[in-house]
Amino acid sequence: MQQPTYRKSSYSGSSNDACVEVADNLPQAVMVRDSKHMEEVGPELRASRPAWSTFISSVK
Repeated sequence: MQQPTYRKSSYSGSSNDACVEVADNLPQAVMVRDSKHMEEVGPELRASRPAWSTFISSVK
């Protein structure tokens, strides 16, 4: 199973300890997590690619 590769959201602030990270390298899902909780397993939000696309379109 492919592991998510997270990157910092472009809308996160300049502080490295308080940001939202997105992994969009998975074939069927997009994962989102809060970098303040990286030492824990989760919480992560998992969305299908169509649902993520709809979400992004609606917040732009």
